[in-house]
Amino acid sequence: MNIQIFGTSKCFDTKKAERYFKERRIKYQFIDLNIKGLSKGELQNVKTAVGLANLINKESKEYEKSNLAQIRNDSTKEEILLNNAKLFKTPIVRNGKQATVGYEPEIWSTWE
Repeated sequence: MNIQIFGTSKCFDTKKAERYFKERRIKYQFIDLNIKGLSKGELQNVKTAVGLANLINKESKEYEKSNLAQIRNDSTKEEILLNNAKLFKTPIVRNGKQATVGYEPEIWSTWE
């Protein structure tokens, strides 16, 4: 199992996800979206697993600022997401080709 947790250090759900894997002694890699972000390839893999709409945090202040709701072209949305990590719903947890967005212990337990 090769778990990656994409999130921010201030995100409560990201901390809960890290605790979930720590408690089960499952090794994971934490990637702070504010520092590194997702690469194009990672975004494609996660998008394939969960869908582009599920990756976007419609509650964030950045969502309104970026006018993402008005944009219809998915490739344009992807570019905006890659350039602004605050638009992602977190945590994004990847296990190979599988991925989840948000705190999803029911799904993670099937990966063990």
